[in-house]
Amino acid sequence: MKKIVLSLSISAFVINAQAQLSPLITSWVINTTNATGYNNLPSNVQTVQYSATQVYVSASCIPGYNIGPWAANPNTPTNQNFVCKFTLSPVQNTSTPIYTALGNTGLWSNGVAIFNPKDGQYWNGSAFTNGATTTGFNRNALVYEGVSFDNCLGHPAPGGAYHNHVNPSCLYNSTLTTVHSPIIGYAFDGFPVYGAYAYTNTNGTGPIKRMTPSFVLAASTGSVLLGANSASAAALPTTPTTRNGGPPVNATYPLGNMLEDYVYVAGSGDLDFHNGRFCITPEYPAGTYAYFVTIDATGYPVYPFVLGPTYYGTVQAGNTGPGGSHVTISEATTIYNPTTGINELQKLPIKFTVMPNPTQDYLFIYMDVESKNNVKGKLVDSKGKTVRTIEYLQPSIAYSLDMTELSNGIYFLILESDNQKTTQKIIKSN
Repeated sequence: MKKIVLSLSISAFVINAQAQLSPLITSWVINTTNATGYNNLPSNVQTVQYSATQVYVSASCIPGYNIGPWAANPNTPTNQNFVCKFTLSPVQNTSTPIYTALGNTGLWSNGVAIFNPKDGQYWNGSAFTNGATTTGFNRNALVYEGVSFDNCLGHPAPGGAYHNHVNPSCLYNSTLTTVHSPIIGYAFDGFPVYGAYAYTNTNGTGPIKRMTPSFVLAASTGSVLLGANSASAAALPTTPTTRNGGPPVNATYPLGNMLEDYVYVAGSGDLDFHNGRFCITPEYPAGTYAYFVTIDATGYPVYPFVLGPTYYGTVQAGNTGPGGSHVTISEATTIYNPTTGINELQKLPIKFTVMPNPTQDYLFIYMDVESKNNVKGKLVDSKGKTVRTIEYLQPSIAYSLDMTELSNGIYFLILESDNQKTTQKIIKSN
């Protein structure tokens, strides 16, 4: 009888530990079995770590489901070794709007990149230089790149990042129209991205309905200027205005080919300019701002697809821009275990691989998916002098040390954490 009571107590502890964790920690598809996806690459999310204020997600950008082929797309998905940072306390941005730039705008729950609606090309070579001009006309990624989408509506970018501009059809069942859609990702401002269906009312009541955007195409007589070109979100137009320039509206450029063919009309749909709303959801019973993917009644993607032209909240540095989504973790964190929710940090060893060894120029360090996190490293010469340092090495991520300027000889790579230390001999030779 005592054993039964003890078992129930432990179970209650685990359940309570899970219940206290934010959905931002628990909503990821974590690879706990070393499963692989495309081209035998590690799939889904490798590690979720969190502190009192931040969540760090390490992911390959390779989903666990089958992807490809990609017609008219020469790119190949590769392991992106993402480390992305999300705040546990997201807030509305009341200052200058932050535009969703090219590249990652967030992560789907399986660690795949979320891209904005643009294909990165422009009509007649014109382009937005600062997100606020009125001379650029961005091509619609669905229109111009849709032929290269696979059955999961994704494709690889030139750098190998597999991504979805639109509803990730293989990630969740978007045909379930009578239940609230799950969290299927997070934007880089820390707010959740849901599937297409939600409660009718923002207070969590009413039947389930498909969320509709508040962007509309212009009348057939002409195109319109997208409200995002205004200096601030507060100045967004609520009625269509004639577009200044741009391609003619004809068989070659029908309405919808350019993102600037859409205008935001407040109240015409369920969602706001950012393609979201503040509402009660199953995971956030007290309410949260949430984005929703937008599709039509047949399941076909509808602009702006995921996020609107700007984020609702503020975006932390490191996730976007050149070299983005490779954040350095510089604080103590806890590793989330999807089975128990309990900190597994102290149970993990320092596991890594180095290559090539001997090396002539660069030493590459690959941290195993089952390694401890926040490992510090240093390279010392045969006299004990530290010649290279590297900090905060994370599981499943590859790092490099430049040894091109070092003399030939024997060196020692020392990796250590709070309570563990390991050393490997490295040979530098021509």
